Amino acid sequence: MSLKIAIQGFEGSFHQVAAQQFFDDVEVIPCATFREVVKIAANKKESDGGVMAIENSIAGSILPNYNLLLKSNLKIVGEVYLQIRQNLLVNPGVQLQDIREVHSHPMALLQCIDFFDKYKWKLVETEDTALSAKHVHQNRSKHIAAVASKLAAQLYNLDVIAPNIHTMKNNYTRFLVLKREGTTAKVEDANKASVNFFTDHSKGSLAKVLSKIASAGINLSKLQSMPIPGSDWKYSFHADMEFDNIKKFDNALQKIQPLTQELTVLGLYKKGKTI
Repeated sequence: MSLKIAIQGFEGSFHQVAAQQFFDDVEVIPCATFREVVKIAANKKESDGGVMAIENSIAGSILPNYNLLLKSNLKIVGEVYLQIRQNLLVNPGVQLQDIREVHSHPMALLQCIDFFDKYKWKLVETEDTALSAKHVHQNRSKHIAAVASKLAAQLYNLDVIAPNIHTMKNNYTRFLVLKREGTTAKVEDANKASVNFFTDHSKGSLAKVLSKIASAGINLSKLQSMPIPGSDWKYSFHADMEFDNIKKFDNALQKIQPLTQELTVLGLYKKGKTI
């Protein structure tokens, strides 16, 4: 039986590609916003969880998503590093010389700007890459192309007239795989954890926490500061920790607990592979 997983975007989006990469059998629930993803993923009557982008190797972190996760009843059970490959999609039979417009999400268009410099096409910004592909298919247009994934081409019966047109080839998005707290089984061989905490903001307080993490043999692969809503210039910290033994992580938690406030473990999972 397929798992029902909430994703941001439409069918054919990179979120769906990430979901398919993690799960063997999945039915996606398209959502317009990340807030909707979290809401549906947290509802056991609507889904079995969700997949949500958290950072990109070029654009950086998606800060609002950290707060959405922190306020939810969801836990991180895995992650996917997906190489973002942008493709020029057209209806069958359309040639490059037929194209007058290219539609896609503004970030996708920007990622392919060097390719577009070769042509005098009008670039039209839309809300979603996959939705652009769907509209090209539905309208049967001979003069409009879309920039989207190869999955979108398959779903909407479009031809990939120019593959991998993005300028930066080393472009990855990291996606978090989320499930409701209390429904997740212990991840065997977990070697990564995400935690959130804040300190008393006294002099050197964060440095003391980081020193304890290092002394426990933990690799701190990410440290992200975020404003605490409603506070006067105070910040919480999201930390991704990597380890080769779960006991090292437990030891690190014991060491930093007295130095932190509201320490929350957001997930214990296996580190994703960059393919």
